Amino acid sequence: MLSFFRVNAPYQILSLIIVLVMFQFPFYINAPDLLVSELQWMLVGEKMGQGFMLYRDVWDNLSPLSAAAYWGIDELFGRSPAAHRSIANILILLQAIYFNYISNQRQLFTERNYVPGVLYLLFINVSFDCSILSPVLMATTFILLAFGTLIRQMQREGVTDEVFELGFYLSVATLFYLPMGLFLLWAFFSMLLYTGANFRQHTLALFGYIFPIALSALFFFFRGALDDLSQNLLTSAFEARRYNLQDFLGVIGTMGGAFLVGGLGFFQTIGYPRFINYQGRCQQIMGLWVITALLSIGLMPFIAPMQFIIFIPPVAFFAVNFFMLMKRRWLAEVLFMVVFLTTLFFRYQASFLTDPITLTSSARLDNLKIKSALLPASIRQQKVLVIGEDEGEYRDNYPATAYINWELARNDFENLDSYESVISIFDNFTADPPTYVIDKENLMPRLFKRLPELGKRYHSTQWKGIYQLNVQ
Repeated sequence: MLSFFRVNAPYQILSLIIVLVMFQFPFYINAPDLLVSELQWMLVGEKMGQGFMLYRDVWDNLSPLSAAAYWGIDELFGRSPAAHRSIANILILLQAIYFNYISNQRQLFTERNYVPGVLYLLFINVSFDCSILSPVLMATTFILLAFGTLIRQMQREGVTDEVFELGFYLSVATLFYLPMGLFLLWAFFSMLLYTGANFRQHTLALFGYIFPIALSALFFFFRGALDDLSQNLLTSAFEARRYNLQDFLGVIGTMGGAFLVGGLGFFQTIGYPRFINYQGRCQQIMGLWVITALLSIGLMPFIAPMQFIIFIPPVAFFAVNFFMLMKRRWLAEVLFMVVFLTTLFFRYQASFLTDPITLTSSARLDNLKIKSALLPASIRQQKVLVIGEDEGEYRDNYPATAYINWELARNDFENLDSYESVISIFDNFTADPPTYVIDKENLMPRLFKRLPELGKRYHSTQWKGIYQLNVQ
């Protein structure tokens, strides 16, 4: 099978499409459970489609271009997981094709073939959550474009003004997913060490990076939401986090095989003496990519395999050498087939077996999935506010107020002794009143004491912790 993809022919693009369909087919027959973060992103797009301003009227830590993308999808398709995942698959295919294109066009390897593209598809499909339209998936597209621009400069005798594109792509990636801002350091050190760029060209790349971000800041400034952007996006991104060990075990359980193959490929690469200097520099740039991606873990809003998509390009890059530089071709064929079929098996069994085979419950990503909310039958297609972690209450309902993200909302609800927090809550209830309030933290009685006027608008129901808006 590996020898088939070692053929460099245009029809191989069709082969990449077939491979992607093979991996994604089960999820159109038996769709996986909706993820908590996936629903959260849909809710943000939905609220923006109703005319509410991101960060000011919709409290979330999504980067602005990701939120705009979810808004556009909601306008076209509504709250549709199938639409999100179909667009994600198109994006994955384009990334694989582009990664394969620059590998061949820029001579990153000793042979020109379609092994880079098929390995990219293989590794990005090791976990089902990597196939959703996540901010990191969208941002990785532009990091790949930046990588293509960077190595194009290395092939020329001197660096050109195209380095502006490099900064621009990195800026757009940051506006899709904030931790990608660290890749500005990756670009700086890569240009400094491997391209011979002068001060003017470094400045030009920096201007290309600043320009889109400055335009975005101006947009929010004129809409009166710059302070809200700083509070909901920037401040929350740099807050200290406690990551759950189980989440890391889930990442290792699902992506550990891909990382192992990539690591073996790295050692295979550094032990091979016949690379030209240019290829060696490209390998070192990929090494810097891995270091930068490792640094970005500290800025991740949560830990899940989808957040580690940024590791897929360097893992696929070094894995190519693992298979291509193996002296025994028959062994490379066998190992590639084992990796391919194992990944395919786990993809299918996760969809069609009632008791999927996994190493741990963490590998099934159970903690990331939407749970069945125990709500009364009458609370369906209603405007609700969930005070506490959303466990599926929004699945069949519509969000009210700006408090979609509980991690941000708790800044108000857990500071009811603060005048500003109380006024903020009152303003949000007035601007977009929920029909039902689902209070998991038992905060509403205390809030009603602080805001008697609000307490007159709601009454407790026969269900514990659920309050309903009075009928006018």
